[in-house]
Amino acid sequence: MTQAQKQHLIDPEICIRCYTCEMTCPEEAIVHDDVNVVVDASKCNFCMDCIPVCPTGSIDEWRIVTEPHSVEDQFSWEEMPVQADIAEGGEAESGLEALDDAMAELLAKAHAGAGGKAKAPASASKPTINMYNLGKPATARVQGNYRLTEADSDADVRHIILDMAGLPFPVLEGQSVGIIPPGTDDNGHPHLPRLYSVSSPRDGERPGYLNISLTVKREPEGICSNYVCDLAAGDDVQLTGPFGSTFLLPSDPQADILMICTGTGSAPFRGFTMRRQRVSPQDQDHMTLVFGARRPAELPYFGPLKKIPDSFMAKHFAFSRQEDAPKQYVQDRLREEVGRVAKLLQNPNGYIYICGLKAMEQGVEEALKDIARGIDLNWSDLRDSMRDDGRYHVETY
Repeated sequence: MTQAQKQHLIDPEICIRCYTCEMTCPEEAIVHDDVNVVVDASKCNFCMDCIPVCPTGSIDEWRIVTEPHSVEDQFSWEEMPVQADIAEGGEAESGLEALDDAMAELLAKAHAGAGGKAKAPASASKPTINMYNLGKPATARVQGNYRLTEADSDADVRHIILDMAGLPFPVLEGQSVGIIPPGTDDNGHPHLPRLYSVSSPRDGERPGYLNISLTVKREPEGICSNYVCDLAAGDDVQLTGPFGSTFLLPSDPQADILMICTGTGSAPFRGFTMRRQRVSPQDQDHMTLVFGARRPAELPYFGPLKKIPDSFMAKHFAFSRQEDAPKQYVQDRLREEVGRVAKLLQNPNGYIYICGLKAMEQGVEEALKDIARGIDLNWSDLRDSMRDDGRYHVETY
């Protein structure tokens, strides 16, 4: 009888093609073509280094097989194959159940602090994914490039508007696009796309127009961020995507949404807010934003945010480097708003979205755990239940 074995796979529906796992894998077991990112079973040694760096949890897929799925087969997938019934010891076993004790321990360590695999909100619109790829990118034209932070600020954050020039590019709030920087890397290979969250709503930066916006921070050594931040009106840009099928806005107008972010992690929440304002401008008390930055001058969209009525969206800012003020982080603001957060945690229609630097994740987790404990709830159980319901989402980097 052919021996059953474990195989590590990537869910092509959830993967946002950020290539972080591929760049992290010490065995070079993760590879890509123009469409998919996959795991080569002949090279994977289950070291789990790729698990915590994945922002979506798409990397966390396992199957029991008698013959591993080939790289070529995986390149053709649009969705995960179902687990085949494989008798081993007289019982069919799932991939996770078949992990031995040592493997399960490695997996548990790899998952520590990771967002886990999310599900889309039940009421969210169905997204289009991977419409354009490395082999067939879309060409957009820059309509505008506007600095969001003050000129003397250390942070150079840009609002980039791209015109699709009639090219179909259906994108939902919370999805991402890839930008392909020109040129090649040190090995002479074309640069891989860098992923940026769309910061405009689905009907365009300007309603009814085929344009999208991105929020991009210049990084000193960033190949793509410098390229994007230096773009001028009229320049052409190569795009891949859209990507992302879970970090989506619920369509239910009664959804109570808590958005927690730092820096350019605010991009998808700008799209969330604009969509809600356009669809139901009279809505009240269903959106809360907790936004962290070093100081007000480095907080993207600070001016426009202040113009949004507090009755429509409650806004709480945390500044960690503001002069003559104590350091404050997003987790501190969550604790200050304990009543509001506790109410959302008890609401079966409450949603939590976390986006920004990975360093924020642990602090936010601890704050939510403390708030849950104060209302006699176990945060780990509640978080996992919310994730299974499509109501808990983390994308950190």
